[in-house]
Amino acid sequence: MAPQPSTEYTIYRGIEGAVKEASAHIKPLGPKEILVKITHSGLCGTDLAYVPYGIALGHEGVGIVEAIGSDVTQFEIGDRAGGGYHRKSCEHCSYCLSGQDIWCYERSIYGEEDYANGTFGEYYIGTETYLHKIPEGLTSEHAAPLQCAGATVYNALFSVAKPAERVGIIGIGGLGHLAIQFARKLGAEVVVFSTSRSKEEEAKEFGASEFYLLEDIDKVKKPVNVLVIAGNRYPDWKKFLVKEVVARAGTIIPLAAPNGNISLPAFRMFFDGYNVLSSLVASRAKHEEMLAFAASHDIKPTIEQFDLSEDGLQEAIAKLKSNNMRYRGVLVAKGA
Repeated sequence: MAPQPSTEYTIYRGIEGAVKEASAHIKPLGPKEILVKITHSGLCGTDLAYVPYGIALGHEGVGIVEAIGSDVTQFEIGDRAGGGYHRKSCEHCSYCLSGQDIWCYERSIYGEEDYANGTFGEYYIGTETYLHKIPEGLTSEHAAPLQCAGATVYNALFSVAKPAERVGIIGIGGLGHLAIQFARKLGAEVVVFSTSRSKEEEAKEFGASEFYLLEDIDKVKKPVNVLVIAGNRYPDWKKFLVKEVVARAGTIIPLAAPNGNISLPAFRMFFDGYNVLSSLVASRAKHEEMLAFAASHDIKPTIEQFDLSEDGLQEAIAKLKSNNMRYRGVLVAKGA
């Protein structure tokens, strides 16, 4: 039986600089709203950025539909559902009507509003078309990080990476190891750049055909057409943005969001025709497509699991901060 609207439930939010247990109340569901009992939630670096603001944390949630609004037609009680970052848009502006609803001026995304509703907790309330059914081929623990990390990577790569082209990926972490898998299954030849030789074997298991240390980029056999920045810092642009490393008219995709400015060499940008593509998480249609693609091609994140509890969160956050997570942390609810 679904909880009554006044039911109090547990969430986790930033309190005095730490993530602590708090409480929230389930509000009455609107006609298109869905109550999801969370079983798994991915931990993302973005969550840490919002700890100081005291919002309900978590945006990579997967769980079981426990109640639905009166007009919901796409979900039934008992279905698995995922989501948590992109929560709503106007549905009638030029962005929404062209399948780019993530850029809607009236969008609701994690951290911008809806501050008491997160996926670190017992329940999450989503709007029907902004939640996504989890395909049978994906386990819930693997589907959770795909709700943000997977959607972000797939959306960026799908728009530019062509079969048989070369895609360079800097960094084999939470985003990078997924970028390697998606790029390879999209038909690209994957070239990985890393600071650690110890990651070469794993990178090739994920689908990379070539591997170079950052200090050896001048040894690249052939330039890449797309360069994905998946690490937590920007590279030395003067070394990378040469036609022997990134092909002329190539595309640069900064997936991670480090603080500070991107200082690109203007002369090379102009005369070699480089393009910079900004990519947030996917819009709804691409999100659905990503989940189906991941399920059919057996793409899944490498994960470490932790209890969805105050202690579990502290352990997972400490590991993420120390850069020792391989490669996505997943919080698992009791009994899931």
